[in-house]
Parts: sequence; C-alpha cells; structure tokens
Amino acid sequence: MSKQKATNITRHAGATTRSDRSQLLGQRGCLVWLTGLSGSGKSTIAFELERLLIERGRAAYVLDGDNVRHGLNSNLGFSDEDRAENIRRIAEVGALFVDAGIITITAFISPFQKDRAQARDRLADGEFFEVWINTPLEICEQRDPKGLYKKARAGEITDFTGIDSPYEAPADPELTIANDQGSAKDAAEQILKRLEASDCLRAGSA
Repeated sequence: MSKQKATNITRHAGATTRSDRSQLLGQRGCLVWLTGLSGSGKSTIAFELERLLIERGRAAYVLDGDNVRHGLNSNLGFSDEDRAENIRRIAEVGALFVDAGIITITAFISPFQKDRAQARDRLADGEFFEVWINTPLEICEQRDPKGLYKKARAGEITDFTGIDSPYEAPADPELTIANDQGSAKDAAEQILKRLEASDCLRAGSA
C-alpha cells in the first residue's frame, strides 16, 4: 500500500447507499481479476465475458492492462515497483467500480501474489474473484500476438514476465482455466457460471 501523502482531507458519505445502487441495477458489484502470462488470452476472455454479461442485461466493464497504460498508468514502466503501483491503482479503480455496482473485469498479468492479495483486501468477502488463465509459457510464446516474447528473447525488452521477470501463480484462485485448449467463449462461460453461483448477479444488501 502506498504511503498517504495528501493532508487535510476528509471522507464524505453520500445519501445513496451501495444497496440503493444494487437494487437499481439488479446486481451486486464484484471484481473478476484475470491473471496470467502475456499471450495467455486474458484480454480476449475478459471482453468475451463482458459481452456475455451485457447480453444478459448486466452492467459490466473491462479494465484492460494495455488500455489502462495508455491513460491512467501511462507514467509507469515495468520495473517491479512500477508493476506494483500499476496493480495498486487498478485495485483502487476496481473497488470504486464495485462500489458503483458494476461487474468489473480486469485483464492484467499482475505477476506478484502480494499485489493481487492487496487487491483482494480492498473488497469484502465474495466480491473478488481471482481467475488464473493458466496457459503454458511455450503456448504463450507460440502465440506471441504482439511479438513481445521474440523481443524479450533477443534482449530488446527487459523485465518481461516469464522470461527475465517471475510470474507467481495463484495459490488458491476462485477459478483456474487451462487456456491451451478451447475457445475464449468457453472460458468466459466458465467464469459466468462461477458468477451465477455467487451473489453478484442478484440484487441485495451491499
């Protein structure tokens, strides 16, 4: 957690509660945290899950790693410290989205267990769903949709997860998806079933 620098600040509570927003939307906000190597299929699955939820009349939104680095996190690189700050900011934004009642889906490598644990700690029990997109490194390298593995192997990119920077696999995720077989839709439907078994798709006290 970053050190608080701002002073003379006060939290303000609004007249509208989370329960009010939940009743309006007919759902509870939650954070579906997709983690895995570059090329594992996180973004494709995240956007497919968003589509499935929207088709079912659910308010959903994807926070994608590359997209966020074009704006909110454009000042961050890929050092361990910057990766941690990248995830900290996304956890905070995700918590705000959840408070608004949105089913929020993130697609970030998020390689370090500590950072993912801190993201989980921002939310109440039952609001955080860690989904490990478990695609073997060799498959990710074969796909290499952005040509990043090739550059990393050639030394043109440093601090690349899976090559010269570690990936700490989740110890106890809510769901593990082996994404070396099957389609993005199959994977998204697995996650949707997990959400259907939770309270997220039902309105209630929040």
